Amino acid sequence: MSTSLNLINQHVCFGGTVEFYSHASSACNSDMRFAVYQPPQARSHPVPVLYFLSGLTCTEENFMVKAGAQQFAAKYGVMLVAPDTSPRGRGIPGEDDDWDFGTGAGFYVDATEAPWSQYYRMYSYVTQELPALMAANFPIQNNRQGIFGHSMGGHGALICALKNPMQYQSVSAFAPIAAPMQCPWGQKAFSHYLGNHQETWRAYDASELVLTTQRDRPILIDQGMADPFLENQLMPERFEEACAKAGQPLTLRRQDGYDHGYYFIATFIEDHIRFHAEALRE
Repeated sequence: MSTSLNLINQHVCFGGTVEFYSHASSACNSDMRFAVYQPPQARSHPVPVLYFLSGLTCTEENFMVKAGAQQFAAKYGVMLVAPDTSPRGRGIPGEDDDWDFGTGAGFYVDATEAPWSQYYRMYSYVTQELPALMAANFPIQNNRQGIFGHSMGGHGALICALKNPMQYQSVSAFAPIAAPMQCPWGQKAFSHYLGNHQETWRAYDASELVLTTQRDRPILIDQGMADPFLENQLMPERFEEACAKAGQPLTLRRQDGYDHGYYFIATFIEDHIRFHAEALRE
């Protein structure tokens, strides 16, 4: 393993290991953290890799602790990788003032506006630097990558897959921010990170991207219908309409009674891991 990775701790889980790492990130110009679940199959041969992008306020720990995903990653022989959601402790004025912007809220974009542009380059981190680290240090099949996420991370997964269709063979999301240009969370983040030119925003909005960058493979989304953010922030129907217009295969499952949290994710996590595992085996 490369000496550039610092192993913080590890835990045996369902015959594999959950591991937490830190490293110096060139993309984010700061130390970054990520978590990995290596399934038992990885001890004998390289396995497909599935990246999970978390939502607002989360770290690299939330998904690994709360989603109950490890047993299914072990069952289907898939490595899980969960990065942190932003750089931290950069000393930027206002960085820690709001829960939905700055620390814990990188929105998976490459910021172009100072002072954020010096550190907040989560899109490059997720799509380039982290996959290169994984390929250099872990037994993965680098040509078999999938990506999924929750809320802000669902937005991140959709845009990463739409912008890089050859890199990610599969994509899914839980309650994604599906039309960030049209919701308060997205407008707040984009105006600070990307400036006020909304043409720049389109490159990071799944409902805009899908009109020009379709995938041959289907997209899976689960959305809880008791989600308090459904109407004002998530807007899955906007993405559904855009997919229909573009001819993009989409399965949008509306789950009655479920809210925005990890109980919802844990309920349907096996469906998502199986969805990815089947795509990554093809």
